[in-house]
Order: sequence, then C-alpha cells, then structure tokens
Amino acid sequence: MADYFRHPNAIVESQRIGRGTRVWAFAHVLPGAVVGEDCNLCDHTFIENDVVVGDRVTIKCGVQLWDGIRLEDDVFVGPNATFTNDPSPRSRHHLASYPVTTVRQGASIGANATILPGLTIGRGAMVGAGAVVTRSVPANAVVVGNPARIIRYVDAAPDASQAPPPAPVAPAAGEVRLAVRGVTLERRPVIKDLRGNLTARQVGEGLPFLPRRYFIVHDVPSKEVRGEHAHRALHQLLVCITGSVAVLVDDGVQRQEVVLDSPELALHVPPMVWSVQYKYTSDAALLVLASDVYDPGDYIRDYEEFLRERRAYDEAHRQV
Repeated sequence: MADYFRHPNAIVESQRIGRGTRVWAFAHVLPGAVVGEDCNLCDHTFIENDVVVGDRVTIKCGVQLWDGIRLEDDVFVGPNATFTNDPSPRSRHHLASYPVTTVRQGASIGANATILPGLTIGRGAMVGAGAVVTRSVPANAVVVGNPARIIRYVDAAPDASQAPPPAPVAPAAGEVRLAVRGVTLERRPVIKDLRGNLTARQVGEGLPFLPRRYFIVHDVPSKEVRGEHAHRALHQLLVCITGSVAVLVDDGVQRQEVVLDSPELALHVPPMVWSVQYKYTSDAALLVLASDVYDPGDYIRDYEEFLRERRAYDEAHRQV
C-alpha cells in the first residue's frame, strides 16, 4: 500500500513517490519521475520522466515539470510558473538530452514566472511573480522583471529561528564590526581645504594588510552584478572613490548589505566570506586593494562549494 496520498482523480505512474507526499486532483506523474517526501503536488500539475523533486517541495496548480528539471529540498513553485527545456523548440523535433535546470534548496519561484532552460536558481533565491529568467540567479538573490534583474538579496538569516542582522551604520569615525564574521566597515576623516579633499589610509591605520595588488571596477551598467565569489586566503579592502555601490557579504550563516557611497568608507572583506557587488551608480568607481597577487586557485565561485568549504574552515578553526 502506498505511504503517500493520491487523489482518486490523479494519475501516478511512478513508483518513486516519497512518504507523506500529497498528489491532488488531475495531477499526472510519469513513470520515470522521482518525488521526495512530504511534497505537495496541487491540482493540474504534470511531472515528466526525467525529473527529480526533493523533499518538502510545494508545486502549486498549473505547473509542468519537463525532462531535465531538478528541484532540491524545500523549493516552492507558484501557480502557473513555467519551466522550459528546449532553447529552440520545433514540433516533433526532440533533443537527444535536455538541458538540466536546477532550483537549489529553499528557493521560491513566483506565480507565472518563466524559467529558460539550463539555468540554476540559487539556494534561497526568490523569483518574483511574472519574471522572465534568462540567466542563472545567484544564491539568496531576489529577481523581478523581464528580463529578470536582481533588486536585492534576502536579508533574513538562513536559520529561520535567527533574527536578521541589523543594517550596519557607519560610524562618524572609526570602525564597526558587522554581524558577518571578520568583516569590518571603517570611516576615515576627510581633510578639507581650498585645494580639495583628501582621505588617507596606511597599514595599521585604516588599512588592515599590506596590499600587493589593486584594481578599479568602473563603467558598470547599473543592473549588472560583480563579485559573486569568496577567497580562500585573500584579504580585500573595498573603497568606492566616486558614486556608490552596494556590497553583500555572507559568511554562510549571516548576510548583510553595505552601501559604499563615499571614499571615507572602507569595507574589509577577509578570506572565506562570500561577496557580491551590485547597484552601481553610473559614475561609480570601486577601488579594491588585495593582500596578494592574482591567483585563480584562490577563488571559490560556486556558492554551494563555498558553504562546504566554510563549514570545513569553521570546524578546523574550532579544533585549533
């Protein structure tokens, strides 16, 4: 006897339906599909063969999951959201294999959103109602519009039992520590006279390491996103010398967003902190001082890999 609920008007051909899952009227699950435990498949849903659905997933009415779709645990898919799996479809033309579209753990897809094939919706991300997603969405990003663009990042702590950290307030002068471990925001005084303004830093006084490299990010279209990585060993100091830019920092437990809008402010991002820069103004120029020369092996560019390495990093430091 099946250990899941199936409405009398549902068609369930798969033998791999998890315990406690509920399949409602007029849903149709093909033989090859895999559906996890405690899921909710609402009326008029369709799940094709090469589909994997994790545990505790909610799929609202009118959603079709085609071959190549992967939904991880705790995903929410709103009513009439549309997944696609062929970038150039033709009637009666079938691909030998379909691009894999992955929705990572805890992400939400809003009603009537459209997801193009082969993309990844990052862990904890939120796709707004009616959005047309043409590019992969970073972890914890909130995207809206056509084409979908990032408007902010989810600011609640990943653990729902924790309160979200307050937004950092830059001091009149001096340093403030953020809730994100190891990250500091510091303001240096401005020296003003008739010749102009000057803000200075030196090692030990506003500069927490000896730089070995610098680069400047500028002329960034305001809707584009930079960063989206962590470093294994590198320290960085970020100063927006003109205009403004928002910087998201994330240690795998806490996330905070800081707006750099003055050369007086500097954000120190230590190793093993995920960082994203976005919301550039048209005149923004972001100066980044780095503690070492460029090393591609120092980058962690996948958020899931970052979470794994951050857990190992924290465990190693607890044992020291």
